[in-house]
Amino acid sequence: MRFLLSADEGAIIRGWVVPDDPTAISRVYVTVEGRRVAEVSAIHADPTFIQYGWHATGLCHYEVREDHIPGLAGIERLEIFDVDTNVLVHRRVPKVGLATPKAVLINAHIRPETVIQTALFPHFQQCYFGIGRFPEEILHAIFDTDTLTSCLMVGSIILPRYEGHFVQGNAVTMMLLHDPYVEMASRLTWLRERAGMGADPNQSWRLGHLAEAAAFTADYDFTDAKSLKRLFRMLPEPAYHLLYNPLTRQLSTHVPDDRIVPGSSIIAVEVLSRIGIVGHRDYFEAFMATVFDRLEINAPIPLPLPIPNGTLELAERLRGLRFLRDWIEFDMVLSDAVRASVSKSWQD
Repeated sequence: MRFLLSADEGAIIRGWVVPDDPTAISRVYVTVEGRRVAEVSAIHADPTFIQYGWHATGLCHYEVREDHIPGLAGIERLEIFDVDTNVLVHRRVPKVGLATPKAVLINAHIRPETVIQTALFPHFQQCYFGIGRFPEEILHAIFDTDTLTSCLMVGSIILPRYEGHFVQGNAVTMMLLHDPYVEMASRLTWLRERAGMGADPNQSWRLGHLAEAAAFTADYDFTDAKSLKRLFRMLPEPAYHLLYNPLTRQLSTHVPDDRIVPGSSIIAVEVLSRIGIVGHRDYFEAFMATVFDRLEINAPIPLPLPIPNGTLELAERLRGLRFLRDWIEFDMVLSDAVRASVSKSWQD
């Protein structure tokens, strides 16, 4: 899927969507205040799409007009989505106070930082959350579309695979790191919470390749050191990839199951150094203040959600297992370096 907004002139909105099916006529639907109010099919053919091999007929240009939505010109807020994929194509909002660049918040934590997303959402015209689950074609469309200027993208993605798109699009990239033991504890509890789903044949598909890993954790006691040692000896391969130096994996590989080698640490440091804003969860306020300053957002600095006590207790338990040091060795180097840098600059 590819898309582009040509113009939003108030009483008429023009754009195009090239669907994944080259024979399909593209369709969009419009929502106002969350309510679906119209569906519009393409009415203009573009021979360029045929020449590029994108579409069989080129019938991809749509127009949303007053006869589709009475009073269209006076509606301050509306959204247009592709019918087939539910991907946001255009969001009309008041222009006052919007952040102007593309911004990419790269989730390094297993649980999205919803406080950050909530704080940034009102200041961007376009917002895409969970981009790590988007198909490759849609990701490229979002990353490479020049007209998406005031655009926030959030999700867990592998950096080396997409870094070039951010550079070409002059995007502001952001990443918040966690202590590696807290991250490992968070990932284990995330799996445990989904153990029932992973064991259910009717639900396991929701977890994809992590279904076996989630179900596996149900047989182990996270409060017992011996049980934890057995868990790490018997881990299924997908769980190993989820837990072994996950930050280094995200910063140095091209696919999730690539092997981590000593050289991966060097690559991870280089990639991390090219991210525009890097912070540490221990200095959440410093990270958010830097983000708001860079994006020229005038708003109160939000407070982070507390990490559950059970997760922190498990992290301390994991810290006492000496064999796990190899599992977070590379990530610890990255985390400690960022924490030290932020600590020094924030105090100064």
